[in-house]
Amino acid sequence: MSEQRENHEQHANSRVAFESFNILMSKWLDGSFTEIIDDWKWIFSYSKRHKWAIVFYTLMGLVNTTLGIITSLMSKYMLDVITGYQTDKLWVLITVAVSSMLLSLTVGNFLSRFSLKLSIAISNDIQGDIFDKIIDADWLALSRYPNGDLLNRFRSDIGTVSSNAISWLPSIIILIYNFIATFVVILRYDWFMAVLAFLGAPFGFALNAILMKYRRAYARRSQEMGSEIMSFQVETFYNIDTIKSFGIAPYYSDKLRWWQRKSRDFSLKYNMFSIKTGVVNSIFGSLVQGAVFGYCLWRLWRKDITYGTMTLFMTQRSKLAGAFSSLVGIIPAFLNSSISAHRIRELVDLPREKHIPQSGELDQYADGGFTVEMRDLSFGYVRGKRVIRRSDFIAQPGEIIALVGPSGEGKTTLIRLILGLVQPKGGEAVIRAENGMELPLNADTRYLFSYVPQGNTILSGTIAENLRMVKRDATDEEIVEALETACAWDFVSRMPEGIHRKVGERGRGLSEGQAQRIAIARAVLRDAPVLLLDEATSALDVTTERRVLRSIMKRRPNRTCIVTTHRPSVLNMCQRVYRVMDGRVTELSEEESSQMAMDF
Repeated sequence: MSEQRENHEQHANSRVAFESFNILMSKWLDGSFTEIIDDWKWIFSYSKRHKWAIVFYTLMGLVNTTLGIITSLMSKYMLDVITGYQTDKLWVLITVAVSSMLLSLTVGNFLSRFSLKLSIAISNDIQGDIFDKIIDADWLALSRYPNGDLLNRFRSDIGTVSSNAISWLPSIIILIYNFIATFVVILRYDWFMAVLAFLGAPFGFALNAILMKYRRAYARRSQEMGSEIMSFQVETFYNIDTIKSFGIAPYYSDKLRWWQRKSRDFSLKYNMFSIKTGVVNSIFGSLVQGAVFGYCLWRLWRKDITYGTMTLFMTQRSKLAGAFSSLVGIIPAFLNSSISAHRIRELVDLPREKHIPQSGELDQYADGGFTVEMRDLSFGYVRGKRVIRRSDFIAQPGEIIALVGPSGEGKTTLIRLILGLVQPKGGEAVIRAENGMELPLNADTRYLFSYVPQGNTILSGTIAENLRMVKRDATDEEIVEALETACAWDFVSRMPEGIHRKVGERGRGLSEGQAQRIAIARAVLRDAPVLLLDEATSALDVTTERRVLRSIMKRRPNRTCIVTTHRPSVLNMCQRVYRVMDGRVTELSEEESSQMAMDF
């Protein structure tokens, strides 16, 4: 049974290798093979950081393979001793066999641990670099990738690359050495047996060629289904509060079971395909195994070989087939790593955010405040479709400026432009210091802004940890002061643990108004000269809302405050009100602003 299972695994590897070989040849013919080479150059750029460790790993692998061959030879000689041959060498053989076996076990376990540590090191290198590049990627380009897809690339693809980055080249060297050494050992005793053992594996490889297109289709659909199920799970758990609130949990339970049934049906169908191909492979493997066994029996019956030699032939034939199978199995590993590397490189090659190093020079003018201005600005997420077109906007130090308008008309887009997350398609978006120094809004001017976005942005951890993320060295006193400014200290102080109270993901354990005030306190603690509030006071009552805004402006009189809102209480406190509607940003007159406040 073990031999049949081994044959089945070998033929399965052959099927995958043959399919991968066809893919490689097609890429060679259509001229896209250079993409694979570029992917592997990128992988080797990480391997080179650990080249001496990889060299050591290769040498130890060669030693371990040699010890395995020595153990097999010693087993052959000991069988000969037991069956009446070379009895005078028994203790020498036992000593060598036990020593090589123990040494092989030690080296094998060492290699297992060593390769794991090396794989983790490379995985951490890649993850660290890719994480930094994702964080610095252009917001618009990055937003085209679903969260589930990003997570899959960051975890699964990097795992594939990191494991093969250290093992692919050493595996080739070790397997070639193992294949040649095993073939030489068999050839040393019987040239016909060596040829028979050598030809068995290639024939099995060729036999499965006709099955490749079917298996490839199944594998592709399996990957697609895995991604679809992961996307469903990520989206469900991320929106669990909404699902509960609408009372639609049964719908999602039914949908999960629909996916389970679909996955089950596909798995059973694929299983039947595997059973059928497995039967074919097992029959062929049994024929090869039977031919080798029959040949060995014939030689043994004629007394041309000993029983120990026969056993050596059988074990080494399996090793030779296994070495060949593993060697051709390098092809799918090579291709899979290339595919994963290409998926990762797509993230690496995303356009970077716009950086202007001179932005740091603005810091010296922070006390005087900054003016945020947009001149003749146009922007659209999709080519040919403008969300904002040819609009002007200005917010100056000491002012509270309101952005109003129907949902979906571009208020949040305007905030993204101010934060430098997206860049204008026409016109200018700039920040200007009191001395007249002016720079385009970009990723490097973002440190001058505090931002409170829509929705619940509280993370799991303590209240203090949520605030310290914007100022790592903040003291407890500074945190309390920020909470007081945001009118949050009154309820935080009543909590048993105070600022060290733990809250769940997305502020679980807090009311919506409490979560908003803590988010505002976080922005206050950052103490940036420009404050952006995107519907950030919507869950507060009017009295608390006005107290918060007055406290914020009193804390830093030269602060520029920009709010998106629908609340009349905010409009009455604003120096200017801009309406965002029909693709235009228009400043309202005092009469229009007053009338709008009355109409709410």
